[in-house]
Amino acid sequence: MTTTAQSLHDQTVSTAAAAHRLAAASTEVKNAALIAIAEQIESNSASILRANGQDLDAAKRDGLSFHMRDRMTLNEARVKDMADAARNIASFDDPIGEILEHRELPNGLDLEQVRVPLGVIGVIYESRPNVTIDIATLCLKSGNGVVLRGGKECIITNTVLAGIVKDAIESAGIPRDVVLFIESTDRALVGEMLEMDDVIDLMIPRGSADLVNFVGQNAKMPAITGGVGVSHTYVDASADLKKALAIVVNAKVQRPTVCNALDTVLVHQGVARDFLPRLATEFGIHDVELRADGRAMSVLGALAGGAHVSPAKSDDFGTEFLALIASVKIVDSIDDAFDHIVEYGSRHSEAIVAEDAETVERFLNEVDAGVVLANTSTRFNDGAEFGLGAEVAISTNKLHARGPMGLKEITSYKWKVRGQGQIRQ
Repeated sequence: MTTTAQSLHDQTVSTAAAAHRLAAASTEVKNAALIAIAEQIESNSASILRANGQDLDAAKRDGLSFHMRDRMTLNEARVKDMADAARNIASFDDPIGEILEHRELPNGLDLEQVRVPLGVIGVIYESRPNVTIDIATLCLKSGNGVVLRGGKECIITNTVLAGIVKDAIESAGIPRDVVLFIESTDRALVGEMLEMDDVIDLMIPRGSADLVNFVGQNAKMPAITGGVGVSHTYVDASADLKKALAIVVNAKVQRPTVCNALDTVLVHQGVARDFLPRLATEFGIHDVELRADGRAMSVLGALAGGAHVSPAKSDDFGTEFLALIASVKIVDSIDDAFDHIVEYGSRHSEAIVAEDAETVERFLNEVDAGVVLANTSTRFNDGAEFGLGAEVAISTNKLHARGPMGLKEITSYKWKVRGQGQIRQ
């Protein structure tokens, strides 16, 4: 059946009804469903990889870039990671029903603040099929229904994964309508989703800046409009340069196509002549194109004829590259680094490498970002690395969640008030 705006709304109403039932499900039932998902992923690994192969073949025919195809690609290890993530989430404490506050008022009223599901979460995402599993499992454990709209480039893979999830949760006694995957690639349905504030409680976009901005501007329901990562690492005058080199290279090359990968290196002028040639050489080994500001080019002039060093243009700062490209700028002080980050950063992942403890604390305290790191790679801004199991998004919002969003970040709370006949005078 072709999905239309009306049929999508009707399906989402069913998801909301199923979510109401899920909210009352026991931890044991939800965990059984998560284990079933993990087992079904493992037993259907071959089918998942075949579907992914079809998507990748189509991506090649359509001329998608290597970096986009890398984000799409599954292999046996990545399929196993998805199953492991589901099992891991099953092992976590259930956030639903947690008593956040409990007190008795002077008039004898008993107050409890209790954690509850948000309701129905809509997620619009691109490229990465593991997102289907991450979000579905987090929503399941937190008692939320979910409407998933993946990108057309992974439509076959995501359809298979969503079917596995729905079959697994149904086998555990949870309504399959709790998870709704939109199988149509009609872009008009994205706009329709953003209008459905009567049935979708929170919208989360995961993808390009264009997608995030579109959702932020058009969603009638609350939306997490962060997630675009323009990430900096500042190498201070006090930095251990061997440590700095390892951190910066890891932040750029470990997986360059994700939002927490490094985009810009800021280098204190006191160490630039020593550090930058080392960085350029190491980046060259990893095929990273280094785009240098004027001062950095004066240091790297001897390497300027190489394929990996070139003068930076104005738009090379403030750009999320999602590729083996990084910009570099020399700054005179930590305050200059602050000014650059304020102007060009996206409040996602910001890092410093420094041995001076006071400088480190200034950076951690004064930089405004969801995650601020000292003497480590920006690649650690990740729900799994933070012990959250997975993440539905990395938020740069200040309301209601910030940084990697795990189970607790997709819940709300309500007040329970118990009285014995009190009336207000």
